[in-house]
Amino acid sequence: MGEGLSTGNATIIIIIKEYQMNVIKISRDALVKPLQAVSGIVERRHTLPILSNVLFSVRSDQVEMVATDIEIEITARTTAEAGSQEKMVTVGARKFLDILRALPEGSEVSLGLADKRLQIRSGKSRFNLQTLPAEDFPRLVAAEGPATKFSVAQKLFRDLIALVQYAMAQQDIRYYLNGLLVVVEDGQLKLVATDGHRLAFASKEVGSRDLPRQEVILPRKTVLELARLLGDSADPVEVELSAGQARFRFGAVVLVSKLVDGKFPDYTRVIPAQQSKRLRFKRLELLSALQRAAILTSDKFRGVRWLLSDGSLKIICSNTEQEEAQEEIDVVYQGEALDIGFNVGYLVDVLSNLDIAEVDCGLGDGNSSALITVPGRDDFKYVVMPMRM
Repeated sequence: MGEGLSTGNATIIIIIKEYQMNVIKISRDALVKPLQAVSGIVERRHTLPILSNVLFSVRSDQVEMVATDIEIEITARTTAEAGSQEKMVTVGARKFLDILRALPEGSEVSLGLADKRLQIRSGKSRFNLQTLPAEDFPRLVAAEGPATKFSVAQKLFRDLIALVQYAMAQQDIRYYLNGLLVVVEDGQLKLVATDGHRLAFASKEVGSRDLPRQEVILPRKTVLELARLLGDSADPVEVELSAGQARFRFGAVVLVSKLVDGKFPDYTRVIPAQQSKRLRFKRLELLSALQRAAILTSDKFRGVRWLLSDGSLKIICSNTEQEEAQEEIDVVYQGEALDIGFNVGYLVDVLSNLDIAEVDCGLGDGNSSALITVPGRDDFKYVVMPMRM
């Protein structure tokens, strides 16, 4: 039987050998890392108290922690000195994590159950946390049916997410825009995000062209958790994409997520095919100029004018107080002059998330979208719609 423990706003489930103290002995640091990994999705306030909890279990010397918000489930594991019997309890995740963080680094922690409370000992410190029944903790049911499976380096996957995730909508009534499109096709992993005003596309080769095609929409929260948890290493992340669920396994972490049920816009129709004006600029130079000019924009109106001429790009911002900022940078361009407006935040976002020296930009007329790309590559595209100035 499992024992549960309640902390008021967060809970953890723990499998423990006996109702006595010092059943689990573990390094404070070894306990904090997996607890931090799963606690990111734990809500501080929830209509269901159990969803503010973490399921904490011990089997032999394996310690497992699970958190869920019904849509996403994250599991992390570590090792400890424990017996072979197992028990489960739930305890307040936030309080448990805060207690562990407050303990000295490198200290040893002993955990035990008594009177339906989780007892925590470290040195001369003692804490007792209430529990909730482990059997009430909800778990995501494994998806049925075929799945597309592949493996990719954690750093590569994290970098791909970083290239596009800022273009996701946040609270759009078109719920499918509040997520990230993931497409596996012809050995390519393609990620697409759009909020209806700009679109970011990035792709990389991930394996054999024999991989079955799959197209899913990951929820925004899942994308942000992946960006937080994936490491900067070549260690693999194993991905399984099915019709109703996505599973990511990397290191000691398993993240399972439901999918957004909807039809994502056809991104291929949004990306301009031909543009008459092509220019190249230094990324950091343009980024710095835009950030300075944006100081004089207002929160409601973030417009910035581009005045393009041979070898020059002028950037002009103004506000309702009749203040004005003007910047000018050298660009590689020869052609007709152009006056076009953009949301300065959309331009700063893309330039901040690229890590290259120079960037290409394709333009049409003053009413056409801009296409920002990486010189000599076709694995990244960023489309931003013009703004009336």
